[in-house]
Amino acid sequence: MIALLQAPLARQRGVLRAAMACAIVAALAGVGLLATAGWFLAGAALAGLGGPLAVTGFNYLLPSAGIRAAAIGRTASRYGERMLGHRAALFALADVRASLFARIAQAALSGREAGRSGEMAARFGRDVDLLEDAAIRRVSRVGAWAAAIVALACALALGVAALIVLAAGLAAMRVAGPAMATRLLPARQAERARAHAALAADYAEMAAPAIDIAVYGLAPALAEALHERATAQCRAHHAVAQAEAWLAAVQALIAAVTLAAIVLVAQGTAPLLALALLAAMAALEPWSALATHDANAPDTCLAQERLEQAGATLATAQPAPVLAARPTLTIAGKTLAPGARVLIAGPSGAGKTRLVETLAGLRDDAPQALAIDGHDPRDLGLAAVRPAIALMPQAAPLIAGTVADNLALARPGIDRAVMQAALHVACADDVVAALPHGLDQWLGGDGARLSGGQRRRIALARALLSGRPWLVLDEPSEGLDLATEALLHQRLAAWLDQTGTGLLLVSHRPAMATLAQQAIALG
Repeated sequence: MIALLQAPLARQRGVLRAAMACAIVAALAGVGLLATAGWFLAGAALAGLGGPLAVTGFNYLLPSAGIRAAAIGRTASRYGERMLGHRAALFALADVRASLFARIAQAALSGREAGRSGEMAARFGRDVDLLEDAAIRRVSRVGAWAAAIVALACALALGVAALIVLAAGLAAMRVAGPAMATRLLPARQAERARAHAALAADYAEMAAPAIDIAVYGLAPALAEALHERATAQCRAHHAVAQAEAWLAAVQALIAAVTLAAIVLVAQGTAPLLALALLAAMAALEPWSALATHDANAPDTCLAQERLEQAGATLATAQPAPVLAARPTLTIAGKTLAPGARVLIAGPSGAGKTRLVETLAGLRDDAPQALAIDGHDPRDLGLAAVRPAIALMPQAAPLIAGTVADNLALARPGIDRAVMQAALHVACADDVVAALPHGLDQWLGGDGARLSGGQRRRIALARALLSGRPWLVLDEPSEGLDLATEALLHQRLAAWLDQTGTGLLLVSHRPAMATLAQQAIALG
């Protein structure tokens, strides 16, 4: 049992049992269909060779009805197996995804670097799919065992020797499958996973500026840059496919030898021989399919290890200290009292954005000495820093949702009147009022319906709504005309006076810089 799937699949126990019941019925119907068909065809042929009287005495109605019933039962139960098995797997994997995300988020909040986003998405998507495949194959294994048991019972009609031969063939297939999979596949599958993740991550990062790629005709150059990664992935896939082909070939060879041996040792009439042989063939098909599970098992184990490592939290991490309700800030040796208004000044490239994002807990590479209430934010982690600082970053990202959805991220329980007040301070109330559905207007991915300046004002309103003691604004008036900038300055100054909120401001606009009462200059 895959450890990550134990609890989620336990919650789907009833659905899984129903899927397994359908798998057993489908397997029995499949064996019965071929076995009855073989007996019927052989019996009908012998009856035909015996002349008109023999044909008259041959009852073909009952086996014909049995074949039709088995065919219908097999189709219906196979549908039930697929539907219920996939339902259980999908619901279980939904729980796994939520649990995994929570663990990764907790690790990130503790200061652990998550890694390249493109690589994470590619790896997690593929690895979770492997777990889903493993969950579905739990159902198919039950059907394979049921088919094998029925086939063994049919083989007994040809004598004990035929039974022993079929049992030996089934055992040989189960021994050969895992042995070959363990020997041939783990290293190749690990290399395939690495190659796939590397290619997907590079592609995701290179394709992000899609407009620039199209405008400047960069597609051929990017394709050339990805060529080496793509070639490595193709080689890795080919190596795995080769090993899987050998595994399938050995399974088919064992099955063929088993059927030939049954013919040699069989005792009984031709109809019984046809019945037992076709029953064995019907059982060997799902039995050989278990080799696919053998082939995926090493990859599934690696996927589980990668997911567990990615979501592991630091057991030795110490609880983050609780900061004061209105903490002081220290930047480059300068202590800022609560409520101070400070401009972070310096030329482009001096590291202003890096400084404020490090102070907000989003990164850790600012070279300056920084502290919140005497603690370095790089040691605190994002979860501990969050109650102290509200950041409106330069990129001003928005989620795919309504205006109200984006504002409600600031803190739970915000009513619409408070949202409207924050929008007014951010000079975004007229923007929202002009939208067809106001606060309920769907904005699309990253606020696609809005201009850059409008997105920034919505993001500023969200930061104001958070109610945190320090407000950090990175180029808040970028993209605004002079009149709107002047109005924003006036309303922000009044809001800061009213709330006593501290301000850290990064801005190249002289009008906005006058919000600050002191400055810290960077290199």
